Amino acid sequence: MLIAHKRGWEIPEREASDESLVRGRRQFLFGAAASAAVPLLATPGRAWAAAAGEELYPFARNQSYTVDRALSAEADVTTYNNFYEFGSHKKVWKTAQRLDTDDWTVVIDGLVEQERKISVDELLRQMPREERLYRHRCVEAWSMTVPWSGFALRALVDFARPLNDAKFVRFETFMNRDVAPGQRQGWFPWPFTEGLTMAEATHDLAFMVTGLFGKPLPKANGAPMRLAVPWKYGFKSIKSIVRISLVADQPKTFWNTINDKLYGFWANVNPEVPFPDWSQATEKVLGTGETVPTRLFNGYAEQVAGLYQGMSGENIYF
Repeated sequence: MLIAHKRGWEIPEREASDESLVRGRRQFLFGAAASAAVPLLATPGRAWAAAAGEELYPFARNQSYTVDRALSAEADVTTYNNFYEFGSHKKVWKTAQRLDTDDWTVVIDGLVEQERKISVDELLRQMPREERLYRHRCVEAWSMTVPWSGFALRALVDFARPLNDAKFVRFETFMNRDVAPGQRQGWFPWPFTEGLTMAEATHDLAFMVTGLFGKPLPKANGAPMRLAVPWKYGFKSIKSIVRISLVADQPKTFWNTINDKLYGFWANVNPEVPFPDWSQATEKVLGTGETVPTRLFNGYAEQVAGLYQGMSGENIYF
């Protein structure tokens, strides 16, 4: 008989507030003033282009992944965002509409039984689809709560059929300077790359995202497929993925390549470790502007702390 054991961060679904109760998204960066609300009629959530597997949405919600905060408002989540390919400001959603996500394919290669190239639409239809409510914590000290749609990264790793020597999963985003003006800045190590250990990638919480608020993922949020690792700072959750490689050695990552003193490989949330230019002890809840204490591993310590036991010689937070 299958017995469900409640995780420490779970609450009953009836206590998860509806998205309409909270408005707000990313109200500061380096002390910047809060951004003005965007009219609903202007948001991309009202005019999303056709996306992979669009007719499959909404996915059934997995009741094992709930939250203890109200969901952030759709209008704010989809219009105030980091996506350096389209600019370093937080209103990149208009520019991101240039990205053509039709017929998007992903290469799965490296230490796998057989390398393959597959459309996101075909991949999605072969995965165990679900919706999860997750907390999201940015290194800039703001936080949001969102309903991601997608599938467990573990399922994709199984689909890839890795060889025994595969110890890490490397992710790579698209490269197209014609549509992404940020990629014309040659001092950045484009394309954007990220990585996880195999243990992290196959953890229950690691999630491949293809949708948001019960609909296909908007372009500014990383369409048609992005990563979500909720116990890490948000920059680890790479967007618009085109390649997933199983590799033996720890991969170089975008921000770590830029400044390995500020951005390490691990990037796990810890309120006691500053960035170093500002404290991570508290965070602003977007929409309410409320300042609340930051939780170790973003509130998922009970589930993921064991991944890092015996690593006292490494800085697992930055």
